[in-house]
Amino acid sequence: MRFRQTEVRLHVLLNHFFLGLMCFIIIAEAFTNIIDQISADLVHIRPQPQVGCNGHPELCDRKYSNITQIGAHDSAFVGAFPMDNQNVDVSAQLDAGIRFLQAQTHRNAFGVLSLCHTSCFIKDAGSVQDYLSTINDWLGKHPQEVVTLLLTNGDHVNVSEFDKAYTLSGLRSYAYIPTATHDESILDSWPTLGELISSGKRLVAFLDTGASQDVPYILNEFSYFWETPFDTTDPSFLQCTIDRPGHLYQFPAVAKETMYISNHFLDTDVAGMEIPDRRDAARTNAVVGKGSIGAQVDLCRTLHGRPPVGVLVDYFDKGEVFRMQDLLNGF
Repeated sequence: MRFRQTEVRLHVLLNHFFLGLMCFIIIAEAFTNIIDQISADLVHIRPQPQVGCNGHPELCDRKYSNITQIGAHDSAFVGAFPMDNQNVDVSAQLDAGIRFLQAQTHRNAFGVLSLCHTSCFIKDAGSVQDYLSTINDWLGKHPQEVVTLLLTNGDHVNVSEFDKAYTLSGLRSYAYIPTATHDESILDSWPTLGELISSGKRLVAFLDTGASQDVPYILNEFSYFWETPFDTTDPSFLQCTIDRPGHLYQFPAVAKETMYISNHFLDTDVAGMEIPDRRDAARTNAVVGKGSIGAQVDLCRTLHGRPPVGVLVDYFDKGEVFRMQDLLNGF
């Protein structure tokens, strides 16, 4: 009996030890991130000049499908904790020049469609409606800008709920609806940025699952895009394969006429958990060098004949993402 009691106590002590160790690691990581956050806050993020179309007159006559945009991966998750992917909020991201926003959605414990990181118990960044309202307000103040928004539908919520959030936020009025002549299988059937701006339809909205013709402005992501693998922990990024939709690699001719997104954000393993790699973000978001955006895009061009339309990154303010964007667009 004493042996069993001793064994139980030992198990309890070990469980408490490992739980305490994990908490210590998470707190230490958060403390390091807070220091990095303070350093980032001391760096002034210069707003992009509001000229031409998305900052460049030359882009006004260019097809939407022929422009590469740096995108803020998990744009709503802002802060210094391990589950955060960006250092500044969505308005500041847009002010800095980000024109492609990506965010995860889930229902929270109260049934509200919210921006949650994997689970709303881990990170709840507020309602989808509030997030869309922020974008709506920003677009209203910047009439020469086109923004792309990609939401993931983690809980397979009916698209009508997204429609409600878009409508109540006011953002629906900006959303592009493909015309009868827009063929999703032909890259050049997309309008130019200038045409989107002239029409007032300056938001291109995608949903990764659950889109329906019942809500024609919320476009099915995988009818228009394919994606490279995500949750990468290999800092070399020596891949540019078709990950989603899974069947598309069997149809290379179709893939050639489909826009694609490069998931160029790095995770790192901490105590068995994969979290965004904040420390190496400057190297990951560099123009040149092993594991840089430039290196992976060069590989993608070799394999697929053209650059991605979207390059999703964490901590966009680290590295040289806008210099990379300009180079990819010929500036």
